[in-house]
Amino acid sequence: MLDHALALIEADGGTDAKVVFLGDYTDRGPDSRGVVETLIRGRDSGRNWTFIKGNHDRMFTRFVRDGTEHDPRVQSGISWLNPRLGGSTTLASYGLDGVMHFAAERIDGREHLAQFEGDAGWIDKDALAAAARQHVPPSHLEFLEALPLLHQTDDLIFVHAGLRLQLPLEWQDPEDLIWIRDDFLKNTEEFGKLIVHGHTALDHPQHHGNRVNLDGGAGYGRPLVPAVFEGRDCWLLTDNGRTPLKP
Repeated sequence: MLDHALALIEADGGTDAKVVFLGDYTDRGPDSRGVVETLIRGRDSGRNWTFIKGNHDRMFTRFVRDGTEHDPRVQSGISWLNPRLGGSTTLASYGLDGVMHFAAERIDGREHLAQFEGDAGWIDKDALAAAARQHVPPSHLEFLEALPLLHQTDDLIFVHAGLRLQLPLEWQDPEDLIWIRDDFLKNTEEFGKLIVHGHTALDHPQHHGNRVNLDGGAGYGRPLVPAVFEGRDCWLLTDNGRTPLKP
C-alpha cells in the first residue's frame, strides 16, 4: 500500500514532490521492515521527504532497546507484543515469527508476556528483546529514534496525533504530539494553521475545518490514502486523480 501511495504522489507531483509522512511506520501491517527500508532508501537517495514519529514507532524502538513492553498511555494495559497493538507482526517482519503467550494474571493491571514460542523454542520476554536486537538493524532504530514530532509550513502543521489548541507550539507536551485524542479531536478552535494528523483511525480521511485526519485505517486493512495540499486546500489522491476533501 505504501508503494501504491508513493506512485500516486509521484504521478501527481513528480519525483521531487515534497512528502510528509505522519508516523506509525511499524505495527499491525504485514511488513513493517519493508516500510522502514523504503523510507530510509528514499531519504538516502535524496528524496524530498520529511518523516514524523508516531507512538507505535517509539513503542517498537523501546522494546528492542530495553525490553519495554508497555506505554502508560495505553489505558487497556495490553502489551505492545499483543497483536491488537501489532508488535508481534513487527517482530515477525524482522524474522521473529511465532506465538505470544501472555501470563494468565495481570500485574498492576498490565498484561505481560510469559513466553514467546518461535522456531528456536520457547523464550521469555527478555530473551525475545535480546533476539530482536540481533534481528533489527541498528540503522532502523536510529532512523526512527531521530525523527521529529512536528513539521510545519506557512499554512500547515503536521503532527502524528494532534496538539492542545490552547497552547503555543513551544509549550506542547511531546507525549500529546504522539498520543492525544479527545482533548484535541473534540476541539473545533482554529490554531492559525491547518493541522494535518493521523493516529486516530477512521474509515476514510476526513476534513474537520481546523484539522484533517488522514488516518483512513490502513493499519486495519483499509486503503492507505495520500493527500495533496495547496495552501489549506486538500485533495485526496486516487487512481482516477484528485478528489477534493472539504469540511
